Amino acid sequence: MTTQNKQHSIYLFDMTNSKKKLAYGKSPEDALEILRLRLTEEEMKQIKTDTFRRIGKKDIFSYIDQLG
Repeated sequence: MTTQNKQHSIYLFDMTNSKKKLAYGKSPEDALEILRLRLTEEEMKQIKTDTFRRIGKKDIFSYIDQLG
């Protein structure tokens, strides 16, 4: 039995309030599922699920002031 060990990536999703939401997962869809575990339904409605950017760990700090 072989298992694929796909690494998680960091995704930055746009929000309706012009802020960004940081999430991690194996894919953008996986990252959104992880967010659903942490956020309320109302908070999830603010995330634009089709507008995201994959970023590297070292780039997180350049987006801190945009996070919401």
